[in-house]
Amino acid sequence: QVAAAPLPLAQPLLREAKRHGYSDRALDRLTGVPAGTTRAARQAAGLRPQFARIDTMAAEFPADTNYLYGTYHAASCDVPASSQRKVLILGSGTYRIGSSVEFDWCAVNAAQEAAKLGYESIMLNHNPETVSTDYDICDRLYFDEISLETVLDLVEHEKPDGVVVSMGGQVANNLALALAKAGVPVLGTHAESIDRAEDRAKFGALLDRLGIDQPRWAHVTDVAAADTIVE
Repeated sequence: QVAAAPLPLAQPLLREAKRHGYSDRALDRLTGVPAGTTRAARQAAGLRPQFARIDTMAAEFPADTNYLYGTYHAASCDVPASSQRKVLILGSGTYRIGSSVEFDWCAVNAAQEAAKLGYESIMLNHNPETVSTDYDICDRLYFDEISLETVLDLVEHEKPDGVVVSMGGQVANNLALALAKAGVPVLGTHAESIDRAEDRAKFGALLDRLGIDQPRWAHVTDVAAADTIVE
């Protein structure tokens, strides 16, 4: 149950901001309110995204693809959530160092395995060049950003039995702890263990505690400090 919260912006302005693509996190920062305030207030006001079908027919014929996206410009959802058992799989988004083809291969196999087990497979990924975004890989594909806000909105709409984060690389893995804290069922490795493996400081401390050798390392957050750290 979402506690009633004062709107950081008047409701018409908040709706307009969401239609222009401002995230809840950005609106929290711009209005100077604690993190999570905009989302709580938005939900209390009933301001939620609708999920529309991408028109692949240029409006010449009715579209019948499983390509969907979230929008604040629609009054209702084009495709209602099904009552089937389902699993939401987070993709890797854009290709980058450490998050590339191998994670797309993992996402594809996860979707296919979920289907074999009788689950409806739902993919969240915004990279049209990946195999996991092909129309015949999963039952539903959401072309949208892989962020905490988007995943929470999608979970609220689809109500999956669980979310798979470990097939999407660092982008998806870094959401594990926040999703678990929000009550989202994360399938597979415990969210705290994922976070411990992703956070270099936490992982380094774990190796030290277990007496496992590791190369000397340090975080570099300032270019000016790089030379000193190397020395």
